[in-house]
Amino acid sequence: MNKRFVLALAGIAVTTLALAGCASTSSTTTTTSGGPTTSSSASPTTAPMAAGGDLSTASTSLGTIVVNGQGRSVYLYTKDTQNSGASTCYSQCAGVWPAVTTTSTTPVVARVTGTVGTITRTDGTMQVTLNGWPLYTFASDAAAGDVAGQGVMNIWFVLTPAGQEVTAAATAAPSSSSGSSSGGTSSGSDAGGGWS
Repeated sequence: MNKRFVLALAGIAVTTLALAGCASTSSTTTTTSGGPTTSSSASPTTAPMAAGGDLSTASTSLGTIVVNGQGRSVYLYTKDTQNSGASTCYSQCAGVWPAVTTTSTTPVVARVTGTVGTITRTDGTMQVTLNGWPLYTFASDAAAGDVAGQGVMNIWFVLTPAGQEVTAAATAAPSSSSGSSSGGTSSGSDAGGGWS
């Protein structure tokens, strides 16, 4: 079996178990819009932004998307409510889908054009938001630019720099003539159809 496929299946299994632990919890919120700032000539690939940055963009198989300061793909969770000021991903869910956090009410961003803000999580940490959506990374994304969480259970999606949900399925990264893939993708975007 293809190593990517096996890793994707393992990620989906972990995600499924973690999502069973996702529950709605209210939190006190502080929302602050932070206008985009520019950084010096970072390439539009998956290179991380300057130290201390919270959000940037990177070029992936899904096009240009939002990434965190380490170049990891950032996701929205459609079970959250946009502009509610609260996250619903805690406990086991947060173990698989860690919140994108910051220490500033004005997150440092580069090339992100949507409205950036923060909410306060139940543990007191500040979670970064984009257009009112709390942001997360995916623990099974092994490296900067990976998009293995795209479309998982049809509720986790990457975002454009303007903060719009990307619903396209992730495509497998090009490999060195490794044969054909089955009809699905290594991201698990077709998996989980009945796991909600």
